[in-house]
Amino acid sequence: MRHGNYDHQANQKINWQVIKIIWPYLMEHRKRVLLALACLIIAKLANVIGPFLLKYIVDALQADTAGKILIVPVALVFAYGIARFSNVLFGELRDTVFGRVTERAMRKIGLKVFRHLHSLDLDFHLNRRTGGLSRDIERGTTGISFLMRFFVFNIVPTFIEIFMVVGILLFNYGWGFALITLVAVISYVAFSVVATEWRTKYVREANIADSASNTRAVDSLLNFETVKYFTNEEFEAQRYDYELGKWEHARRKNRLSLFSLNGGQAIIIATAMTSMMWLASYRVTAGTMTLGDFVLINAFMIQLFMPLNFLGFVYREIKGSMANIEKMLQLLEISPTVNDKYRAKSLDLNTGIIEFKQVSFSYRPNRTILDDVSFTIAPGQKVAVVGASGAGKSTLVKLLFRFYDLNEGQITIGGIDIREFSKQSLRRAIGIVPQDTVLFNDSIFENVRYGRPEASDAEVSNAIRLAHLEAFIIQLPEGHRTRVGERGLKLSGGEKQRVAIARTILKRSPILVFDEATSSLDSKSEQAILKALKEVAEGHTSLVIAHRLSTVIDADKIVVMDHGRIIEQGSHQQLLEQKGCYADLWFTQQKEQQNKPKL
Repeated sequence: MRHGNYDHQANQKINWQVIKIIWPYLMEHRKRVLLALACLIIAKLANVIGPFLLKYIVDALQADTAGKILIVPVALVFAYGIARFSNVLFGELRDTVFGRVTERAMRKIGLKVFRHLHSLDLDFHLNRRTGGLSRDIERGTTGISFLMRFFVFNIVPTFIEIFMVVGILLFNYGWGFALITLVAVISYVAFSVVATEWRTKYVREANIADSASNTRAVDSLLNFETVKYFTNEEFEAQRYDYELGKWEHARRKNRLSLFSLNGGQAIIIATAMTSMMWLASYRVTAGTMTLGDFVLINAFMIQLFMPLNFLGFVYREIKGSMANIEKMLQLLEISPTVNDKYRAKSLDLNTGIIEFKQVSFSYRPNRTILDDVSFTIAPGQKVAVVGASGAGKSTLVKLLFRFYDLNEGQITIGGIDIREFSKQSLRRAIGIVPQDTVLFNDSIFENVRYGRPEASDAEVSNAIRLAHLEAFIIQLPEGHRTRVGERGLKLSGGEKQRVAIARTILKRSPILVFDEATSSLDSKSEQAILKALKEVAEGHTSLVIAHRLSTVIDADKIVVMDHGRIIEQGSHQQLLEQKGCYADLWFTQQKEQQNKPKL
């Protein structure tokens, strides 16, 4: 499995698996597809009839009979107009009917990718580049739309029209015209394929540069406060310009390669057209063809090379689209390592005892985070885990949520390994107030509702009241409709924590986790939040990750960790009486009032 970095080499072969992705969406709307194909056939027939009508018009105008001059050409002109109109009308009907198919496919594929990204492990999201990822998805879905429309309605129909024209020329005018047309078509297609394969690498390079510049811009804007704190606006601009420079260079190579491709195609078309017109002119002067035949052949060649020229464009765009889709396909190929078992159980919200049994875990093989960790949390009990930064405290929370699976040992709830439960039911049973609460750029009210999206307005308002968030909201001009800004930047740390508490209250989970929920707050805010947390935790099973020991002295049990191992367990008073590491840490914090204990 590939994580994080899913870049590919520029010379990688195009992934034709995309056809497998498109096919089910075509079959889902087969009636619309068939109707669109019927419109296409009628449009092509009208297109082929047009040159014959032109021939008859010219021949009739050359005739000597006055009646024909007055009646026949007029009728043929009207017929020609109807044929041209039918070609355009049924072409538009084809696009209108098929539009529903492409739009629905874009919607479903976009949703599939979105859901897949949310199913991936935390490790993937920690390594992703948001800006480039969003651009890859956007280009991928657009590319699939292009492929569906043009592969079905341009490549196949163009070749059908080519064979029809070659057959007509061979049957009516001999092998000379047919041979010139066939050689021109084969040369054009072969040159387009070879040249397009050659320049596809430049399309990929431009896409990579585009994603990189977009990622740089998004990263910089998301961290705009940090940029301003260090007055690094110009530094960020230079880094962005550096990425834009690479994009400009890649686009220039892309443009020059396109010039070469278009030039070669133009030479082939011009040579074929000149040869056909010379042969037709010779036949007319020799008396073996009429002027109407000359016009018919000229019209056929124009009609043939217009779609053929467009075929070159379509093939180039299809290659470009597939290069765009490759990134999205690679995303879909990434598999999560943490999966539900077949017929996984649903965790009952009335949970039992939580046990960590000889848990060992490491993110990377060369660095152990947890080593033989064992402790229990009885129903309704509050257990705190304390220790220095890097001791593995927050990793316990990630393992409880099954963001990662253990290397060794077990975590059980009610005596059942959490790997037996579905991830969704497990995480639904756990509410969390994290150290860093990230909010959506929406109203305070909707951010609270996120704890349980189906909750009624009354339930959300009650959660706000229980989290002691009302007093703050009343002071705001727009009240609970106030938008919190990108990632909640308009709110202070304490205000965001209250929103997190309200979310957790609304979620109604029997297990509560508080991951250093007050570590970034001042003393006044901390006391207010602690009071709210105590009220929320009443009657719940709680796991508290703490740095400041003063916040967990009321815990039923305190687990002291150091370098991934448990070194002491007991109540606050029991640990003080042991006069071990906890006692040293307690007196150090009390005396010096500092956040970084020396264990």
